[in-house]
Amino acid sequence: MVDVMLRRARRRERAAREQMASAAREYAAMGWPVCQGAHPLAGTARAHAGGRACSCDRVGCPAPGAHPVSPAWQMQATEDPAVAEEWWSAVPENNVILVTGRVFDVLDVPVTAGLEALSQMERAGTPPGPVALGPDERALFFVATRGAPGMQDEWWSCHLDCVPDDMTETAGLRWHCRNSYVLAPPSRHGVGLVARWLYPPDSRPLPDALRLLEYLADASEETPR
Repeated sequence: MVDVMLRRARRRERAAREQMASAAREYAAMGWPVCQGAHPLAGTARAHAGGRACSCDRVGCPAPGAHPVSPAWQMQATEDPAVAEEWWSAVPENNVILVTGRVFDVLDVPVTAGLEALSQMERAGTPPGPVALGPDERALFFVATRGAPGMQDEWWSCHLDCVPDDMTETAGLRWHCRNSYVLAPPSRHGVGLVARWLYPPDSRPLPDALRLLEYLADASEETPR
């Protein structure tokens, strides 16, 4: 019985690894820049031996499995499926990181606010575009990037809970643009949860960020955090 359970666990692990490589290739083929992310160690012998939760080997890593492997991730990010195949063939358990501010930006809100915003968009007949649920209880709305900035202050940091200057400040709402990234489905977080698509990307153009921003700002103000 134990042997059967171990074989099933190994099959599930192999399937998860193959799924990660397949997703990385698909994103790159869409023209979405990808780079390798660290992977969680929860439940592995390495984690138990060293008290570590992330493959980066940092004790107390604040985001296990949710950050790039290399500090040079911006230079390494690729849109070539063959390169992605090579990377994930070497380390198939690595998570998939999507680099923002090049092809798309991401509006990032708590999941409760994201679901409320989706309800509002549905009632208004507004297509939300691709939407993912992160394993950290965040909803990620993929929108068209603003492109190359004319001025430095045209960009807003994803590290701050804020929205552009011409809108009311809203706690919990983050705008991922250049110099940032998000964890892509089906990546796994250190707590064992998996990122997944609510509305997967398709051939339609990405929505305008400012069009969705009002829904997300309103929902963020209305829902408890």
